[in-house]
Amino acid sequence: MTVPFRTPSRSCYRRSVGTVGVALSGVLLAACGTTVSGHPTAARNPVTPIVSVDGLTKLLPDPSQFPTRYTALVLPADTAKQAADDLNGYLPGAQVDPSACAPETPTAGPVAAVGNDDTTRATLTVVLTRSTQPLSTLRNQLQGCGTVRLGHSGATSVVTTQLDPPPPANADDSLAIKRTVGAENSRTGLTRTMQSLVGQIGDVRINVTYMTSGTASDSEALDALFTTALRKVRKG
Repeated sequence: MTVPFRTPSRSCYRRSVGTVGVALSGVLLAACGTTVSGHPTAARNPVTPIVSVDGLTKLLPDPSQFPTRYTALVLPADTAKQAADDLNGYLPGAQVDPSACAPETPTAGPVAAVGNDDTTRATLTVVLTRSTQPLSTLRNQLQGCGTVRLGHSGATSVVTTQLDPPPPANADDSLAIKRTVGAENSRTGLTRTMQSLVGQIGDVRINVTYMTSGTASDSEALDALFTTALRKVRKG
């Protein structure tokens, strides 16, 4: 039975990030808005340890480099892990249908910095990880997944993901992803929308995501922060 979708409380993030309110939804990777048949199974490696940051933190954009309006800071390791799981669409221990859509475990990281727009209550988040797999592996995974159902603590959320044309970027490869997250028959205001630009430089994967629970968008800020993040990683 499907029950109302539940998202993490803003207060649990505020305890870690102070004045920056981070509202990141628990979601699951999906692609292209098509339904994929399958049976729910526990995600692979349901309890994922925090992997060594391996010098990644110094590659994050400084909070002062976030676009105007976004009050930003670097997240501590445990909160960065939670943020990365949410943006990747993963809750440790969740029932994933189909299970093949669960994201890979990075070889290092994540580290994260987040900025909050108090006016629109939207967030911009940069997550860095290290991966031994090329970005094309993620692209192939998304193309092989459709609408995905994620069961956790008695709740079932539904995630659809659309692959948009990749942005021009100074990276080895790049992706543009749009996700919506909510319960089946979700009430207005409960659905969250995320727009992500993902790039890879060497073994460093860069994910910059704009998230809102309303109708606002800020593609200019998203593009600007993605460019800044790539430049910072490229410089090393």
